[in-house]
Amino acid sequence: MRFRCTLPLLVIMLSVTAAASDHTPPPVQPATTYPAVEVHDEERVAIAIEPYDTREKESIFRIDYLAHGIMPVRLIVTNEGDRPINLRDARILFYTARGDRIQAAEPEDVERVMTRTEREGKKIPMPGPFPSIKTKPKASNKDIEQDFDQFEYQALVVEPHTTRAGFLFYDVSQLDHPLEGAKLHLRELRNADGKELFYFEIPFDTYLKSKSKDMN
Repeated sequence: MRFRCTLPLLVIMLSVTAAASDHTPPPVQPATTYPAVEVHDEERVAIAIEPYDTREKESIFRIDYLAHGIMPVRLIVTNEGDRPINLRDARILFYTARGDRIQAAEPEDVERVMTRTEREGKKIPMPGPFPSIKTKPKASNKDIEQDFDQFEYQALVVEPHTTRAGFLFYDVSQLDHPLEGAKLHLRELRNADGKELFYFEIPFDTYLKSKSKDMN
Protein backbone atom coordinates (compact mmCIF):
# COMPACT_ATOMS: atom_id res chain seq x y z
CA MET A 1 0.00 0.00 0.00
CA ARG A 2 1.21 3.50 -0.87
CA PHE A 3 -0.41 6.71 0.32
CA ARG A 4 -1.18 9.56 -2.04
CA CYS A 5 -0.55 13.11 -0.91
CA THR A 6 -4.25 13.93 -0.80
CA LEU A 7 -5.79 10.59 0.14
CA PRO A 8 -4.29 7.10 0.59
CA LEU A 9 -5.23 3.86 -1.08
CA LEU A 10 -7.55 2.67 1.60
CA VAL A 11 -11.09 3.82 1.40
CA ILE A 12 -12.52 4.96 4.75
CA MET A 13 -15.47 6.56 6.42
CA LEU A 14 -14.24 8.26 9.57
CA SER A 15 -17.52 9.91 10.43
CA VAL A 16 -20.47 10.67 8.17
CA THR A 17 -23.89 11.81 9.32
CA ALA A 18 -26.90 9.86 8.15
CA ALA A 19 -28.21 12.86 6.22
CA ALA A 20 -24.94 13.59 4.46
CA SER A 21 -25.37 11.12 1.60
CA ASP A 22 -27.15 7.98 0.49
CA HIS A 23 -23.69 6.53 -0.19
CA THR A 24 -22.95 5.64 3.41
CA PRO A 25 -21.50 2.38 4.79
CA PRO A 26 -22.91 0.73 7.90
CA PRO A 27 -21.58 2.11 11.19
CA VAL A 28 -18.21 0.64 12.04
CA GLN A 29 -17.86 -1.71 15.00
CA PRO A 30 -14.67 -2.81 16.82
CA ALA A 31 -12.57 -5.15 14.69
CA THR A 32 -13.11 -8.05 17.08
CA THR A 33 -16.82 -8.15 16.21
CA TYR A 34 -16.13 -9.20 12.60
CA PRO A 35 -15.63 -12.85 11.58
CA ALA A 36 -12.38 -12.35 9.64
CA VAL A 37 -10.13 -10.78 12.25
CA GLU A 38 -6.62 -11.15 13.60
CA VAL A 39 -5.85 -9.97 17.13
CA HIS A 40 -2.41 -9.17 18.49
CA ASP A 41 -2.95 -9.23 22.24
CA GLU A 42 0.53 -8.05 23.15
CA GLU A 43 0.35 -5.06 20.81
CA ARG A 44 -3.34 -4.54 21.64
CA VAL A 45 -4.27 -4.16 17.99
CA ALA A 46 -7.00 -5.99 16.07
CA ILE A 47 -7.56 -5.82 12.31
CA ALA A 48 -10.58 -7.23 10.49
CA ILE A 49 -11.60 -7.43 6.83
CA GLU A 50 -15.05 -7.53 5.25
CA PRO A 51 -15.38 -7.92 1.48
CA TYR A 52 -18.25 -6.09 -0.15
CA ASP A 53 -18.86 -9.03 -2.44
CA THR A 54 -22.59 -8.75 -3.08
CA ARG A 55 -24.60 -6.30 -5.15
CA GLU A 56 -26.56 -5.27 -2.06
CA LYS A 57 -23.48 -4.44 -0.01
CA GLU A 58 -21.70 -2.57 -2.78
CA SER A 59 -24.74 -0.40 -3.46
CA ILE A 60 -23.20 2.23 -1.17
CA PHE A 61 -20.87 3.13 -4.05
CA ARG A 62 -21.66 5.08 -7.20
CA ILE A 63 -20.07 2.43 -9.41
CA ASP A 64 -20.90 -1.27 -9.79
CA TYR A 65 -17.30 -2.29 -9.12
CA LEU A 66 -18.02 -6.01 -8.88
CA ALA A 67 -19.38 -6.07 -12.41
CA HIS A 68 -15.98 -4.91 -13.63
CA GLY A 69 -13.96 -7.30 -11.50
CA ILE A 70 -13.03 -4.80 -8.79
CA MET A 71 -13.41 -6.12 -5.24
CA PRO A 72 -14.10 -3.57 -2.47
CA VAL A 73 -12.74 -4.76 0.88
CA ARG A 74 -13.54 -2.94 4.10
CA LEU A 75 -10.64 -2.79 6.52
CA ILE A 76 -11.30 -2.26 10.22
CA VAL A 77 -8.41 -1.32 12.52
CA THR A 78 -8.91 -1.17 16.29
CA ASN A 79 -6.17 0.18 18.55
CA GLU A 80 -6.85 -0.71 22.18
CA GLY A 81 -3.40 0.40 23.30
CA ASP A 82 -2.50 3.62 25.06
CA ARG A 83 -0.36 4.97 22.21
CA PRO A 84 -1.16 5.62 18.54
CA ILE A 85 -0.16 3.34 15.68
CA ASN A 86 1.11 4.67 12.37
CA LEU A 87 -0.10 3.45 8.97
CA ARG A 88 1.83 5.96 6.88
CA ASP A 89 4.19 3.32 5.45
CA ALA A 90 1.74 0.41 5.62
CA ARG A 91 1.79 -2.20 2.85
CA ILE A 92 -1.60 -3.85 2.45
CA LEU A 93 -1.65 -6.51 -0.25
CA PHE A 94 -4.23 -8.97 -1.54
CA TYR A 95 -2.62 -12.41 -1.90
CA THR A 96 -4.48 -14.79 -4.21
CA ALA A 97 -4.81 -18.51 -3.51
CA ARG A 98 -1.85 -19.18 -5.80
CA GLY A 99 0.30 -16.55 -4.12
CA ASP A 100 0.01 -13.64 -6.56
CA ARG A 101 0.16 -10.20 -4.97
CA ILE A 102 -2.32 -7.46 -5.87
CA GLN A 103 -1.90 -3.87 -4.72
CA ALA A 104 -4.87 -1.69 -3.84
CA ALA A 105 -6.06 0.36 -6.80
CA GLU A 106 -5.87 4.08 -7.46
CA PRO A 107 -8.82 5.73 -9.24
CA GLU A 108 -6.96 5.62 -12.54
CA ASP A 109 -6.40 1.87 -12.08
CA VAL A 110 -10.13 1.33 -11.67
CA GLU A 111 -10.85 3.40 -14.77
CA ARG A 112 -8.31 1.37 -16.75
CA VAL A 113 -9.85 -1.95 -15.68
CA MET A 114 -13.33 -0.75 -16.54
CA THR A 115 -12.17 0.39 -19.96
CA ARG A 116 -10.49 -2.95 -20.59
CA THR A 117 -13.46 -5.07 -19.55
CA GLU A 118 -15.80 -3.02 -21.70
CA ARG A 119 -13.48 -3.21 -24.69
CA GLU A 120 -13.13 -6.98 -24.33
CA GLY A 121 -16.86 -7.36 -23.82
CA LYS A 122 -16.37 -10.37 -21.64
CA LYS A 123 -18.31 -11.49 -18.63
CA ILE A 124 -16.90 -10.98 -15.16
CA PRO A 125 -17.63 -13.78 -12.65
CA MET A 126 -19.57 -12.33 -9.75
CA PRO A 127 -18.65 -13.65 -6.30
CA GLY A 128 -21.42 -14.92 -4.13
CA PRO A 129 -24.82 -16.22 -5.26
CA PHE A 130 -25.11 -13.98 -8.32
CA PRO A 131 -24.64 -15.25 -11.88
CA SER A 132 -22.06 -13.78 -14.23
CA ILE A 133 -23.23 -10.54 -15.81
CA LYS A 134 -22.03 -8.35 -18.62
CA THR A 135 -20.29 -5.14 -17.65
CA LYS A 136 -22.34 -1.97 -17.62
CA PRO A 137 -21.55 1.10 -19.70
CA LYS A 138 -18.41 2.90 -18.64
CA ALA A 139 -18.86 5.05 -15.56
CA SER A 140 -17.50 8.55 -15.67
CA ASN A 141 -14.21 9.34 -14.03
CA LYS A 142 -16.13 11.80 -11.88
CA ASP A 143 -18.08 8.97 -10.27
CA ILE A 144 -14.90 7.06 -9.46
CA GLU A 145 -13.22 10.16 -8.07
CA GLN A 146 -16.26 10.96 -5.94
CA ASP A 147 -16.21 7.47 -4.45
CA PHE A 148 -12.51 7.73 -3.67
CA ASP A 149 -12.83 11.27 -2.34
CA GLN A 150 -15.68 10.31 -0.04
CA PHE A 151 -14.48 6.93 1.16
CA GLU A 152 -10.72 6.78 0.73
CA TYR A 153 -8.62 6.19 3.83
CA GLN A 154 -7.03 9.34 5.18
CA ALA A 155 -6.19 8.44 8.78
CA LEU A 156 -2.43 7.95 8.80
CA VAL A 157 -2.62 7.39 12.55
CA VAL A 158 -5.05 5.26 14.58
CA GLU A 159 -5.36 6.91 17.95
CA PRO A 160 -5.46 4.98 21.26
CA HIS A 161 -8.77 3.25 22.01
CA THR A 162 -10.06 4.08 18.55
CA THR A 163 -11.41 2.14 15.57
CA ARG A 164 -10.89 3.33 11.99
CA ALA A 165 -12.47 1.62 9.01
CA GLY A 166 -12.42 1.92 5.26
CA PHE A 167 -12.25 0.27 1.87
CA LEU A 168 -9.52 -0.99 -0.40
CA PHE A 169 -10.28 -1.76 -4.03
CA TYR A 170 -8.53 -4.68 -5.72
CA ASP A 171 -8.45 -5.70 -9.36
CA VAL A 172 -9.53 -9.37 -9.30
CA SER A 173 -10.97 -9.35 -12.81
CA GLN A 174 -8.76 -12.26 -13.87
CA LEU A 175 -9.92 -14.52 -11.01
CA ASP A 176 -13.02 -16.72 -11.10
CA HIS A 177 -13.32 -17.02 -7.31
CA PRO A 178 -11.09 -14.26 -5.93
CA LEU A 179 -11.79 -14.72 -2.22
CA GLU A 180 -11.34 -18.49 -1.98
CA GLY A 181 -7.97 -19.25 -0.43
CA ALA A 182 -6.95 -15.59 -0.58
CA LYS A 183 -5.49 -13.52 2.25
CA LEU A 184 -4.91 -9.89 3.08
CA HIS A 185 -1.35 -9.16 4.26
CA LEU A 186 -0.54 -6.06 6.29
CA ARG A 187 3.03 -5.04 6.98
CA GLU A 188 5.00 -2.02 8.14
CA LEU A 189 2.46 -0.79 10.65
CA ARG A 190 4.39 1.00 13.39
CA ASN A 191 3.86 2.09 16.97
CA ALA A 192 4.51 5.57 18.34
CA ASP A 193 8.22 4.76 18.73
CA GLY A 194 8.55 3.78 15.09
CA LYS A 195 8.88 0.08 15.86
CA GLU A 196 7.24 -2.15 13.28
CA LEU A 197 4.33 -4.23 14.55
CA PHE A 198 4.16 -7.96 13.87
CA TYR A 199 2.59 -8.48 10.44
CA PHE A 200 -1.07 -9.37 9.97
CA GLU A 201 -2.27 -12.13 7.64
CA ILE A 202 -6.05 -12.43 7.49
CA PRO A 203 -7.69 -15.20 5.39
CA PHE A 204 -10.82 -14.41 3.44
CA ASP A 205 -11.97 -18.00 3.96
CA THR A 206 -12.99 -17.07 7.51
CA TYR A 207 -15.39 -14.52 6.08
CA LEU A 208 -16.71 -16.99 3.51
CA LYS A 209 -17.38 -19.61 6.19
CA SER A 210 -19.32 -17.13 8.32
CA LYS A 211 -21.28 -16.02 5.27
CA SER A 212 -22.14 -19.62 4.40
CA LYS A 213 -23.28 -20.25 7.96
CA ASP A 214 -25.55 -17.19 7.86
CA MET A 215 -27.17 -18.43 4.66
CA ASN A 216 -27.99 -21.87 6.11
